[in-house]
Amino acid sequence: MLRTTLLLGALTGLIMAIGQWLGGSQGLVIAFVFAALMNLGSYWFSDKIVLAMYGAREVSEAEAPMLYRIVHNLAVRARMPMPRLYIIPSESPNAFATGRNPQHAAVAVTEGILRLMNERELTGVLAHELAHVQNRDILISSIAATLAGVVMMVADMARWAAFFGGMQRDEREGGGGVIGLILMSILAPIAALIIQMAISRTREYEADATGARISGDPLGLASALSKLSLAVERIPLDASPQTAHLFIVNPLSGRSFMQLFSTHPPLEERIARLRRMAGQQA
Repeated sequence: MLRTTLLLGALTGLIMAIGQWLGGSQGLVIAFVFAALMNLGSYWFSDKIVLAMYGAREVSEAEAPMLYRIVHNLAVRARMPMPRLYIIPSESPNAFATGRNPQHAAVAVTEGILRLMNERELTGVLAHELAHVQNRDILISSIAATLAGVVMMVADMARWAAFFGGMQRDEREGGGGVIGLILMSILAPIAALIIQMAISRTREYEADATGARISGDPLGLASALSKLSLAVERIPLDASPQTAHLFIVNPLSGRSFMQLFSTHPPLEERIARLRRMAGQQA
């Protein structure tokens, strides 16, 4: 709850700051109302928004029997409700979980990961995603994706306002003018990414460890991550930067600039930790 509150507060503050630059005190009030509505909307609908962004299609047990069987067995072991299952029409191998709580969770996998992984590796990946559900990470991840998208959108508005000069603040209210708008439009998206990074990196390590305990096979997940580290370079996913933190591996890892703002810890370190965990179990 503390992490969620801090994240919502920071991203809401960014939206309000841009609103103030755009329209002074009136813009601040409008941005506050807009942010409040987005916070409420992201709580209830962020999972649907993210799934729709990637064209995810819900599948039944009859349509994806192996996927259903693996997730069902893992959910039973973790004593969790069975999440809804989705398949993303993409050859890039990846997966994510979303939803506001375990009772309203969804797990999405790409067509590419289903083709790439054997059953042991796929079990490791799905255990990792269920770990996010069990650790209550999916709410903060989904809200972060939604609000970061709002920050990007409002920052774009600020940039166009600066270029065309149609929404400058009155100087008597302490307006920053065109230069301030341009700086805000550049710095706000970077700040949103940094907030996501701070939340996401420790979350991934913990999900790896929890997922390995759920599956009872740390090396299965380690093997899956090894394959993914190469595959995402060859077949990158056309992903939005504000939702990259949702995936088991960074879908933007093939883009050198985005590595500076990666929401995921290094895959080599994640694999090394899982192998140490396997050695301790042995």
